[in-house]
Amino acid sequence: MTAPEPPGGPVAPRLAVVFATVGFFALAIAGLGLASLFLDADIIGVRGLGQIPGVAGMILAGAAFAATLLVGVRAPHPSLWIAAIAAVTAWLGEAVGVVVGGLVTGGDSAAVVAAAGGVAVGWPGLVIAAAALVAGCGGVTLVRTRADRPRWPWERDDEE
Repeated sequence: MTAPEPPGGPVAPRLAVVFATVGFFALAIAGLGLASLFLDADIIGVRGLGQIPGVAGMILAGAAFAATLLVGVRAPHPSLWIAAIAAVTAWLGEAVGVVVGGLVTGGDSAAVVAAAGGVAVGWPGLVIAAAALVAGCGGVTLVRTRADRPRWPWERDDEE
């Protein structure tokens, strides 16, 4: 006797956003680390600010990405354009987070704005936006798919 199979269908929007957000953080952190290694450059080029601006930037970028994607994937048939919008909001969230984190730590306001500008218009902003675009496309695709769970050949006796 076999248990009834769960119905196939899309992944719930909230779960898709969770998966996509975890993917965004993984891609962004790995991308920033590898790019920093290959370019032999710091992610935040301004000295003396510490690690808090970078951490705050990633947290705000992730929150902006997740919020945008959650709003977008709740539509009846979400478009992949929401991934592009999520990439822009993550990029902006990173820059704003660097400013907020730098000001919270007591950094000089000119240095903090320079650091955020360097992140926004430099290669770190590109890495953040690319990671958000890829992860956002994955999240939208999870919601849009009508795939069923994988089955072994002997489980497909109804298709013969």
